[in-house]
Amino acid sequence: MFLAERFEAERPQLRSVAYRMLGSVVEAEDAVQEAWLKLSRSDVSDVKNLGAWLTTVVGRVCLDQLRSRASRREDPLPEHEGLVRLPDPVVGGPASIDPEREVLIADSVGIALMVILETLSPAERLAFVLHDMFDVPFDEIAPVLGRTSASTRQLASRARRRVQGATPAADTDLARKKQVVEAFLTAARGGDFDALLTVLDPEVVARSDGGTLVPSVLRRGAADVASQAITFARFAADARLVLVNGSPGVVSFAEGRPLSVMSFTIRDGRITGLDILTDPARLAALGLAG
Repeated sequence: MFLAERFEAERPQLRSVAYRMLGSVVEAEDAVQEAWLKLSRSDVSDVKNLGAWLTTVVGRVCLDQLRSRASRREDPLPEHEGLVRLPDPVVGGPASIDPEREVLIADSVGIALMVILETLSPAERLAFVLHDMFDVPFDEIAPVLGRTSASTRQLASRARRRVQGATPAADTDLARKKQVVEAFLTAARGGDFDALLTVLDPEVVARSDGGTLVPSVLRRGAADVASQAITFARFAADARLVLVNGSPGVVSFAEGRPLSVMSFTIRDGRITGLDILTDPARLAALGLAG
């Protein structure tokens, strides 16, 4: 019983680690459950820091899963051969996200950052997530990867450069971001092309993940993205402002069924990135109420 209580105390952080590693809420929970099974079968009487031990166990489970994905090539890399694979969004009401899920996205882990994590190799992702996001020492990560501490440090450094290079500083003022998203929504609903051009960065990139049944789409440039926004708005009878990974976003519905979840990257008051999940199966799994 004591061990179960200790594990439950660590569960929120373990789920956070797994979500950053896998980009899937369901798979993250599965990884945490596998860690519990490992713990229940192990003698941890000599383990001084159970939280750290469990974190590395979850990391190893996620690493195996990422390597399995890569070998099966079931998940295309973002923007690879025209295919787009977006991570699961964590969606909440306009004011707050459920506390249990809020832990998943602490430290502003937005969809844009999660997309970049998807482009890292499994080893790079593990080294970066565990060290840079959860302060796990390299000498504890190295055995999971079967590498030296120096080699693991190099992996994390390489991943860090890629992440920093691909995610330039974005606006952080939630109220200001909400205004920008509301302006985008109003312009799209009203079919106001010029207003959309005003709120979109000229080099905006829009990524859409439609899953296996609906073609994925990658669009670049304000004019192309604005045209698509107006077209899509005609199908969405109900579009609501929500929080997506802690930042203002939009969920669109038609006949009570979710059509999309939109996440925005905003810099200098303009939308530079738009990540849209339209996969019907994954939308249904989010439990969004129409």
